[in-house]
Amino acid sequence: MPTIAEKTAGTAKLPGYFNLYWDAKQGKLWLEVDKWGTEFLYQSGLPAGIGSNDIGLDRGQLGATRIVRFDRSGPKVLLIQENLEYRAVSQDPDERRAVHDSFAESALWGFTAAAEEKDRALVDATDFFLRDAHHVPEALRRTKQGVYRLDLSRSAIYLPRTKNFPLNTEVEATLTFTGDEPGPWVRQVTPSAEAITVREHHSFVQLPPAGYKPREYDPRASFFGIQYMDYATPISEPIVKRFIARHRLEKKDPKAATSEPVEPIVYYLDRGAPEPIRSALLAGARWWNQ
Repeated sequence: MPTIAEKTAGTAKLPGYFNLYWDAKQGKLWLEVDKWGTEFLYQSGLPAGIGSNDIGLDRGQLGATRIVRFDRSGPKVLLIQENLEYRAVSQDPDERRAVHDSFAESALWGFTAAAEEKDRALVDATDFFLRDAHHVPEALRRTKQGVYRLDLSRSAIYLPRTKNFPLNTEVEATLTFTGDEPGPWVRQVTPSAEAITVREHHSFVQLPPAGYKPREYDPRASFFGIQYMDYATPISEPIVKRFIARHRLEKKDPKAATSEPVEPIVYYLDRGAPEPIRSALLAGARWWNQ
């Protein structure tokens, strides 16, 4: 098997959380995997959608949020989504393993190592990033807008939004879906309704360090909740554990009743928002600083 340096000769390297290599001649995007068994965040989304109507595929829509890891067996490299709906929060490794093995994980993709160096493997990730992670045809079929399928001949990696950083790797793809007998909502927002071209985004993000303290969910509080089943729970207690979804805010002064945060919450306003909507959005968001 060739080395990574040999295999990527002539490509453009994008160093970052997971190194990327762009082969402009072949239109391929190579991914260097060097973190095995390490959990990280995989977030997909739809930065360029179909249009704001009842189809529900709007610009900026977030897709699934997954906790994943890379595993390797010989030349095979698997991207595994972990099953966090069922757990055993216990100090006993055998108890944790029993619950882990009782419920399925999901192998989201299988890659083949094309080059390697020490504990690093290079895989062709083009097909992974050119797949439909946002389930666009399902949304079109559900809203009775026609039967569409992904056309890879009209799809490609979108380089302007493919970037790399120390803590996150970002890849975007232009995807085209073709179909017959398009519905009225598709014809309303698409120049040629038999071909729908959108963009889907993929983010691999390093998880934050340990230290987050979850807060139990209370239906009397105005928070959204998350839940999972803890099979290490004593029989006398509920097996379903519920917690609120909240930001990770930590006080600069832990002893103070109120304190400035160590790291504040930062929201970004869409640069495309016009006035006076822009000012109204800023004023509304700043109200939370009171």
